[in-house]
Amino acid sequence: MFKDYFSKQSTNYATYRPYYPCELFEILAAKSPARELAWDCGTGNGQAALGLAELFDRVLATDASQSQIENAKRSEGSEKAKRIEYRVAKAESSPLESETVDLITVAQALHWFEIDTFFAEARRVLKPEGIIAVWCYTLVEISVEIDAVINSFYFDTVGNYWPAERGMVEDGYKSINFPFLTLDLPTIYMKAEWNLEQLLGYIRTWSAVGNYINDRGNDPVLQLQHQLELLWGEGLCQVRWPLHMRVGRKTSSRL
Repeated sequence: MFKDYFSKQSTNYATYRPYYPCELFEILAAKSPARELAWDCGTGNGQAALGLAELFDRVLATDASQSQIENAKRSEGSEKAKRIEYRVAKAESSPLESETVDLITVAQALHWFEIDTFFAEARRVLKPEGIIAVWCYTLVEISVEIDAVINSFYFDTVGNYWPAERGMVEDGYKSINFPFLTLDLPTIYMKAEWNLEQLLGYIRTWSAVGNYINDRGNDPVLQLQHQLELLWGEGLCQVRWPLHMRVGRKTSSRL
């Protein structure tokens, strides 16, 4: 069954989730056998799909959540938008034909999939020598003092409300069985210049925060806000997340 932790907050998800760097997609496109078709699976609000559309002729962006697809970023009227087709579909059963995809991306979503079934589907639709890239990110890095407050909120305040799948993210996807020829990439950081309101909006998109509110009926981010206001100062701060990536190539034999 599809575990939908995000549809109720899909509007905030579209507003506050950060974008991935152009460098990431340029590296992946350079390793792909061609740039005809990319599949962004578990697209959420379409952050990765927009990056792929800069480099690929066509992008299929799928998500099991109807609400996420309805709130996806489409850059209406742009040439880039014309290259993206958004569809509601489960990761494990795509509408794609076999051996048609040059690159598959899964951004901050693999841990919600039936992973072995999805990887079998990925092997089916990837072209020979096609590329699959899955990645996740954990806690923000801002400053020593701010990071300590956010870490305490993550582990102590809402820690018991994280779904079990979150453990794979904390592990950086290192423990998953990855049946592709592994490719090494340099460490890539996602970065943003945010004010405190944007940071708090992002934290409210966490599934654990939604679960906490549903259980207790109050917003734990309000107390966090009071703590961070004492440390933030005025204006913008640089926020960054290291991306934890598994990138592989489809080979003729399973690994």
